[in-house]
Amino acid sequence: MNKLYLVATPIGNLGDITLRALEILRSVSLIACEDTRVTGKLLSHYQIKTKLVSYHQHSGSGRVDWLIDYLKNQGDLALVTDAGTPGIADPGNQLVAEAVARLGEEVEIIPLPGASALAAALSISGMPTDRFIFWGFLPHKKGKETIIKKIIAGELTSVFYESTHRIIKTLEKIKELMSAAAAGSGETMPGGAKKKIMVCRELTKKFETIYRGDIDQVLNSLKNDNSKGEFTVIIS
Repeated sequence: MNKLYLVATPIGNLGDITLRALEILRSVSLIACEDTRVTGKLLSHYQIKTKLVSYHQHSGSGRVDWLIDYLKNQGDLALVTDAGTPGIADPGNQLVAEAVARLGEEVEIIPLPGASALAAALSISGMPTDRFIFWGFLPHKKGKETIIKKIIAGELTSVFYESTHRIIKTLEKIKELMSAAAAGSGETMPGGAKKKIMVCRELTKKFETIYRGDIDQVLNSLKNDNSKGEFTVIIS
């Protein structure tokens, strides 16, 4: 029985990889990765020479078919993403679903836990984490406002990812909808002051920055910082 390993990789600091992950990446015959250049740097750092093949959100059904055939007839396969745990806000879950549907008991699917921006951010948030909602990356346009309204109205901690190019606009939209919600309910705290926000930029990397406060404080800090990177947002 061949094996499909889902291997978590560092979200920034290359030291944040497990010994087991390195062992598996060396032992499998093929690694499917989001970007061969990014994963290539990780493998080079640890002197791993396993063959790479690309698999990402724009890969067509032909690549999925090829990977399923590889698992069935050729050997073990490791799946990684550029950073973090594959299958979380990542198309890796689609490959897993196809492997389960087509191969069933012919393949063993094995998770290798490790780095995750979601877990890392939640761990330092100081917000309730016994239950939370993870929204992945918010839609660029259609449906985005609806989700933000649900986040504002919700009683659970909410987490989502955002890119450099949209973080300010997204936070401004959150502020706008918080103010509208407060005005509609007659609250005396405009801007959704009861909601605490934490924004993490470039977690585990050299320029890691954590912004905490209400929406106005966090938004002003980001505007004054003018920093770029990948962002994880948590709202109480």
